[in-house]
Amino acid sequence: MFATVMGILGAYVALRTVWPLAGVVDVPVWGRALAVLVILLLAENHLLTRLAYGNMFSLELPRAMVIAVNVGFGAVILSAALLLLLDTVMLLRSLVTWQWRPLAQEWSGAALALGLVIAAVGVSNALRQPAQKDLSLEIGGLPDAFDGYQLVHLTDIHLSRLYQRDFAETLVRRVNDLGADLVLISGDLIDGYLPAWERDVAPLAGLKARDGVFVSPGNHEYYFEFGAWWGAYADLGLSLLANEHTVVERGGAPLVVAGLTDLAAPRFGLPGPDLDAALAGAPEGAPVVLLNHQPRQARRMAARGVDLQLSGHTHGGMVRGLDALIARFNEGFVSGLYNVDGMHLYVSNGTAQWPGFALRLGVPSELTRITLRSANASAGRGTGDLRPGT
Repeated sequence: MFATVMGILGAYVALRTVWPLAGVVDVPVWGRALAVLVILLLAENHLLTRLAYGNMFSLELPRAMVIAVNVGFGAVILSAALLLLLDTVMLLRSLVTWQWRPLAQEWSGAALALGLVIAAVGVSNALRQPAQKDLSLEIGGLPDAFDGYQLVHLTDIHLSRLYQRDFAETLVRRVNDLGADLVLISGDLIDGYLPAWERDVAPLAGLKARDGVFVSPGNHEYYFEFGAWWGAYADLGLSLLANEHTVVERGGAPLVVAGLTDLAAPRFGLPGPDLDAALAGAPEGAPVVLLNHQPRQARRMAARGVDLQLSGHTHGGMVRGLDALIARFNEGFVSGLYNVDGMHLYVSNGTAQWPGFALRLGVPSELTRITLRSANASAGRGTGDLRPGT
C-alpha cells in the first residue's frame, strides 16, 4: 500500500513538473525521461531498499548518498503537497470564474524547487545533535528520598549510515555531563545488522549514571536480529529490561523501573509486551517508571498503576502538521507530556531519526532530563525549555 501511494505521488510530481518542460525550456525527451525516472526512484526508495537489503529500514549506502536520498524523497513529498495546493487553488478559481485557467508551468517548477529547499533544511535539522529538554514531574506516592531524582531519557537513537560513531560519542559525552541518577533508553538504538554497526554502537558502553543505564527494545531491534543486538547491548554494559524490572532504593525506599518488549515482537516469534511479567515480584505500592517504546498502550498501563511511562517511536511526528496523522496511529499520543488517567506519559521526539525519513521541520529531536518530585515538594509539573544541542 505504501509503495503504491508513493508511486502515485512520484508520478504526479513528475508529470506536473518535469514532463511539461518541453513547452518552457529546450529539454530533450531523454533528459525529461531521465528526470522522471529519478523522481520515481526517489519516491520508491523504501521499496528498492527492501528489495536490495531484505527490509526497508536500513539503506546501506555511503552516508552522503543516504543524505541525498532523504533530501530527494523529502522533496517529492513536499512538492506533491505544494502542487496539490496549487491545483486546488486553480480548480477553485476556475469554478468561480467558470473558465478553465491553468496555472503557468513556472508555478509547478517553483513548487518543485521550493520543495527541494525545504527538504534540504529538514534533513539538516534531522542530522543535528538533539536539543536538551528539561522536565520536572510530580509523582504521586514518590518517597521524599527520591525528590530531585534525575532521569535522562533517550530513545530512537537509530545508529546507522546517518548517525555513526561520532554522533554516539558526542551524545554519550553530553549525557554523562548531566550527572543523572539513571539513564533510560526506550528502544530503537540501531538501524542495521550487528556486524556492520558494532563499532558505531561501541561508544554507548561509556554511558554513566549513579544507578545504572537501562534499555528496553523498540521495534527496530526486532527488524535486525533481536537476539544478536540484545546480546551486544549486554556486552556494552547496558542493563536489559524486556518484560522485567529493577528496584532502585534511596534511604530504604523503593522505586521500580520496568521495561517492556515491543509490540512488533510477536511477528518474529518472540514474547510481546507483558506488564504482569515485568512487575512480577516488584515491591507492593512502590512507584513505577515504565519504558515502553510505543505509546499506544498508555491507557492500559495507566489502568495497571504505572506512574510514569517513557516512550518514543513517533519521532514527534517529524514535521509540524504531519504530527496529527502520526497521532492517529498511536491512540492520539505523538509528542510531549500527557496525563493519561492520572499517569504521566512522556513521548519523546526522539534522540535522532530513522534514516528512511530523516526530515524534521518544527519538531526538533531531544535529549530529555526529567527531575522527579514527590507530592510533598513545592515544585509541580513543568514542561521545561528546549536548549540547543552542542
